Formats: sequence, C-alpha cells, structure tokens
Amino acid sequence: MPRSTKKGPFIDKHLFDKAMDALSQEGAAKPIKTYSRRSCIIPEFVGLTFLVHNGKLFVPVYVRKQMIGMKLGDFVMTRTFRAHAGDKKTK
Repeated sequence: MPRSTKKGPFIDKHLFDKAMDALSQEGAAKPIKTYSRRSCIIPEFVGLTFLVHNGKLFVPVYVRKQMIGMKLGDFVMTRTFRAHAGDKKTK
C-alpha cells in the first residue's frame, strides 16, 4: 500500500541534507554515498549521482526526471543471477 499523500514522500533526513549541500556547491558534485534504499526520489535530486549500497558494494545511480516518485533501491539489484543448475549442456 502506498504512503499517504498528506504525509508526503519519505526521505531520510541525512540523505536530504547531503543532497542539499551538493546542490549548493558549484561545480561538479561528488556522488552521494548512501545505504538508504528506502528513500523516495524527489525533484530536487534530479541531476545528482547517488552511490546506493546493494548489500555488497555501492552502485552508482544517476537521477533523471523519469525516476521521480520511485525509491533509490528500485534501481540497484541486490541479487545477481548466475545460471540455472541444470541448464548446462554437455557434449
């Protein structure tokens, strides 16, 4: 069930503060490293790069306009598919 509209989108405060600091600095902003996969993407984040943790490493996510309203974790997969067990063809 989605979050109530009267509450607004959920964003961790520390992530919001880091993003606002990055926007206030002029020049090329460094990627923002975060563990907060649950934070929602808001219009102020457009154009920023986040390094989102997937449980093992940090994956870069460049925020575009089409991503607004989605979660940061939606763009970083936590599981890597190797292959099915019996799918190998032997000669």
